[in-house]
Amino acid sequence: MRLDLSGRTALVTGSTQGIGAAIALGLARAGARVAVNGRSADKVTKAIEQLTAEVPDAQVVPVVADLASEQGARDAVDQLPRADILVNNLGIFNSADPLEITDDEWRRYFEVNVLAAVRLTRAYLPGMTERGWGRVQYIASDSAIVIPAEMIHYGMSKTALLGVSRGFAKAAAGTGVTVNAVIAGPTHTGGVEDFVYQLVDRNLPWDEAQKEFMRVHRPQSLLQRLIEPEEIANMVVYLSSPQASATTGAAVRVDGGYVDSIVP
Repeated sequence: MRLDLSGRTALVTGSTQGIGAAIALGLARAGARVAVNGRSADKVTKAIEQLTAEVPDAQVVPVVADLASEQGARDAVDQLPRADILVNNLGIFNSADPLEITDDEWRRYFEVNVLAAVRLTRAYLPGMTERGWGRVQYIASDSAIVIPAEMIHYGMSKTALLGVSRGFAKAAAGTGVTVNAVIAGPTHTGGVEDFVYQLVDRNLPWDEAQKEFMRVHRPQSLLQRLIEPEEIANMVVYLSSPQASATTGAAVRVDGGYVDSIVP
């Protein structure tokens, strides 16, 4: 199967590192013109340099904007007025005692993990439907379904994304635009390494720490290891392609068998 996204422009939010960077790289390899987003011009520039080192002929544009605010969304659209593919990857996470999460923190998680995606969908979806082609994706999480006791504010935001995705898929019905959520399992990124060491002995070497984390905190995983960002990116690139034209309104799992079932 050859996934060809030549002539398409993709915006990947929060794409200077981790899953977002892997998705941007995967889309560039498929021929898409990719907009790399981050809050810092320096980080965006560095991410673009790393991407073009892997794909020298890639078409890459910077979108420097803090998408956690309304103004940030406007800034992004000013820099990239049109997108054929929107991957809402931006997200924050951390562990916290559920009874100590403040109102401000609840609002922050909803603002960053949910509203940032909603704003950009509102901005780009009308153009996609007018042109009769487009792809919108939301990077959700197994935590949307199996809510971790140590990060229920994060789980709440990812559950909300499943509803947002399904709702916008209905709004785009019959237009040639597909809207999907990708349920990512525990994934190996720098941020996740920090998170793992919040929950296991910091003196453990990484391989042992990872195994301990999965054994104690994510025992449901059938993969029994963290997922690599490229494995999430592979699914996103497929869902962005013409070959995925009949997949919409779906919550597609790349969770390592973590979730037993999903109730619609």
